[in-house]
Amino acid sequence: MSKKKEYDYLIVGSGLFGCVFAHEAMKLGKKCLIIDKRNHVGGNVYCEKTEDINVHKYGAHIFHTNDKVIWDYVNSFVEFNRYTNSPMANYKGQLFNLPFNMNTFYQLWGVKTPQEAKNKIKSQIDQALITTPANLQEQAISLVGSDIYEKLIKGYTEKQWGRSAIDLPAFIIKRLPVRFTYDNNYFNDKYQGIPIGGYNKLIDGLLGNCEVRLETDYFNNRQQWNDRAEHTVFTGNIDQFYDYKFGKLEYRSLRFEHEIIDEENHQGNAVINYTERDIPYTRIIEHKHFEFGTQPKTIITKEFPEDWTPDKEAYYPINDKNNSEIFEKYKTLSKSEQHVIFGGRLANYQYYDMHQVIGAALKTVSTHFASLNAIPNPIS
Repeated sequence: MSKKKEYDYLIVGSGLFGCVFAHEAMKLGKKCLIIDKRNHVGGNVYCEKTEDINVHKYGAHIFHTNDKVIWDYVNSFVEFNRYTNSPMANYKGQLFNLPFNMNTFYQLWGVKTPQEAKNKIKSQIDQALITTPANLQEQAISLVGSDIYEKLIKGYTEKQWGRSAIDLPAFIIKRLPVRFTYDNNYFNDKYQGIPIGGYNKLIDGLLGNCEVRLETDYFNNRQQWNDRAEHTVFTGNIDQFYDYKFGKLEYRSLRFEHEIIDEENHQGNAVINYTERDIPYTRIIEHKHFEFGTQPKTIITKEFPEDWTPDKEAYYPINDKNNSEIFEKYKTLSKSEQHVIFGGRLANYQYYDMHQVIGAALKTVSTHFASLNAIPNPIS
């Protein structure tokens, strides 16, 4: 009989997936060790307190879901506030409400009724004479017309992807939500908010007394780490796990510039998008507005899309045909692993919202422990 290992679960990565898995496993009496190559826990939801403001270090994170079970789950660790995401778009100094709604259409054309707005959009779609969209530009115009596309989609999207819209595939924009009501709430979800005191409170609540080692790169000594646990929960890049056997998966990355400003209120809104191509950043975030702050100073963050290289954080998977085929090969290989559990956006090569990551982690916990005849109650 083999000797029992020091830990039941080694969890590589302290983002939401890893923390939820650790929390649920520890509730079942399992001993977990989390390792993370960064100098903090929480992955991309980590907040850094500066000037008494919780700064979203890796871009805006706004929790939203229709799933009451998930909403109750996160609120069991930290109370969420009533923040509602209502971003603005700045195009050449003009401001427009997002998502596309009656306020936007009034700002664009002066129309006041839904029928007037529908007629305007339809006339622009008809004039474009696009039957089968060949690229992102044609797809967008065929959905919302030329004015919305030119002012609010084109430049922003080209900055995000680092290439011209006519060189991007049509499938990137499958639909564009258009609302014929005066409603600036970006998300349709029933539940929405920000943790009071920042996302670190959620992460700390999930981790409890779990053992964590930071500034620790799994790949520097992976065999040693694997030998210390019965199972490994891997939330990193799946292609790296397999030594890029089938090739490297591609991503887009981001760079953030943070600035302290000696003003109480700089832009009057948490998120303002900059939609013209000539401005290199896609948006400016003013963090204090996420928690209705009244601090004497404010902090803004400019968000710059970048090409991804292995020394940068991978944010958005490029799910084109080539990358999807490569990922499927890794996914097939991963199914043969008996002692490794893969989860999270990097291991699944998929962009997730926060509630989706938590839901996926809870489902993985239930499936995994059911297979071990130790069915958990993850929402207890």
